[in-house]
Amino acid sequence: MKDTIHDYLVAQIPERSAFFREMEKFAKENQVPIMEVDSLHAMLQVMAIQKPKRILELGTAIGYSALRIQEVLPDAEIITIERDEERYQLAISNFERYGENHVEAVYGDALLDADKLVSKGPYDAIFIDAAKAQYEKFFQIYTEVLSQEGVLYSDNVLFKGLALDEPDEVKKKARVARKMRDFNQFLVEQENFITTTIPLGDGLAITRRSGIS
Repeated sequence: MKDTIHDYLVAQIPERSAFFREMEKFAKENQVPIMEVDSLHAMLQVMAIQKPKRILELGTAIGYSALRIQEVLPDAEIITIERDEERYQLAISNFERYGENHVEAVYGDALLDADKLVSKGPYDAIFIDAAKAQYEKFFQIYTEVLSQEGVLYSDNVLFKGLALDEPDEVKKKARVARKMRDFNQFLVEQENFITTTIPLGDGLAITRRSGIS
């Protein structure tokens, strides 16, 4: 029944352009992690309501989500960072192929090169989709440059459901699953922030400061 509902809801999502379908195909064939179509659609809907002017993305991959955000928010400035050189170059190529956009790609590590990104703040929206084991550190560093009414979006917080239980049958993923479970608890414990987790894709957490209407 769950799968039936999921398939039905995914079928309601508008079809992407040929350009984006090509990127999705490439990601699937080359095992490049990009955001699931349903959780991305939900995030884009919230962003369309929020209308952030400056967005920081941690984890560019091949540039798919950055360009999907740009499609919805054509006037927004997006800064995105990627530490894998091959993926970074592919992202640059995709940004050029897409044409006019306001995406600035940074080659570097979101932890080791945090100063580069912090100095460009503040940001109205921050999207975390990088090294899963470092989400708590990302939160601590980058919420310092999140605007007062800004929103933090964290992908993969349910980690394909493995963050819900101890995944004994997949021991290699146990550490990451435990980290994501710890991060979810960390979010709940933040007195100055309110988080809602949407159980779509691999799980999307949406966090804002408390006391902001």
